[in-house]
Amino acid sequence: MKKLAIAALAAAVLPSAALAQNVPSPVIVVVDSNKAGTECNACKTALAQLQQQAQGLQTLRQQLGTPLQTEQQQLQTAIDALRGKQPDAALQARITAFQTKQNQAEQQVEARAATFERNRAYVLQQIRTRIGPAIEAVQTRRRANIVLDASQTARFSPSLDVTADVTAELNRTLTSIATTAPAQAQQTPQGR
Repeated sequence: MKKLAIAALAAAVLPSAALAQNVPSPVIVVVDSNKAGTECNACKTALAQLQQQAQGLQTLRQQLGTPLQTEQQQLQTAIDALRGKQPDAALQARITAFQTKQNQAEQQVEARAATFERNRAYVLQQIRTRIGPAIEAVQTRRRANIVLDASQTARFSPSLDVTADVTAELNRTLTSIATTAPAQAQQTPQGR
């Protein structure tokens, strides 16, 4: 009788324990978020504009650097001709003027480079902000309960790849990307 009661108790408890562990089968999808973030239409346009900005920066470096290099060579030739003697006031003034021009050129290039980096970061921020919801939308449509990034996956079947779907979702929701970052707020010195 005791064994019968234990068996009846076990029969009553085990089915409910099995039901409690009824876990859905995994539905896994893989997305290459880097690829989706560079191949959406707005992404391509923004990245092309950033490339133009980078080329403009390189052109500025060359435009400012070439005349300075020529002037530096002329000054060096004049200094070498002195053979260790001190430069006269006129040559000293030319050297000082050259150093001022060189500093101004460096500041101009640094300012343009900083602007470019702000713009690049702003573009990437806009893409990152929209790629998460795009992945979630595709995950919901595909009824997936696991999403893996392709960069974190050693191997996977191409049938699991939803990168094209995520790119299409980005094309639908991310129609344009601003390539000029908002102006930085001026920091005011705090008084004591």
